[in-house]
Amino acid sequence: MPKVQRNDNFIDKTFTILADVILKVLPTSKSEKKAFAYYKDGMIAQSEGEYSTALEYYYEALNLEEDPYDRSYILYNMGLIYSNNGEYMKALEYYHQALEFNSKLPQALNNIAVIYHYQGTQALNQTSLELASIMFNKASDYWKKAIKLAPNNYIEAQNWLKMTNRICAIY
Repeated sequence: MPKVQRNDNFIDKTFTILADVILKVLPTSKSEKKAFAYYKDGMIAQSEGEYSTALEYYYEALNLEEDPYDRSYILYNMGLIYSNNGEYMKALEYYHQALEFNSKLPQALNNIAVIYHYQGTQALNQTSLELASIMFNKASDYWKKAIKLAPNNYIEAQNWLKMTNRICAIY
């Protein structure tokens, strides 16, 4: 059942209208159209902060979707929800799964790096220098991959890499 969007945001409304048009005119199977409808409903719920509802829609979309590229975005959005809820380990699982389907998803690489950087900062605050170093190195590796795919993005990450002398191996 299609979800009705309550948000009055022009961009969200435009997306919903365009998605409905695309859904009607694309030469795809009923299963693919149903997967897209669930994905769209998940995005609407997610934008309204209804994370559990969004996850339900994303799980349905994931069960129906066959295209690896589309599956990567479903998994990525699921990772966003878990990350927003502070469930970082679960978020990492979904980001990594997204990358298995689409290795050129810089936003997933960036979000993984952000989580590792956060964990490094937490370790540093607890004076666990060795763990902090491991986490910061992981963050560095993922940011370098993200920046390589999207060189004009992630300016803060690029600055952090420069400030911590980790910049040398980006390109």
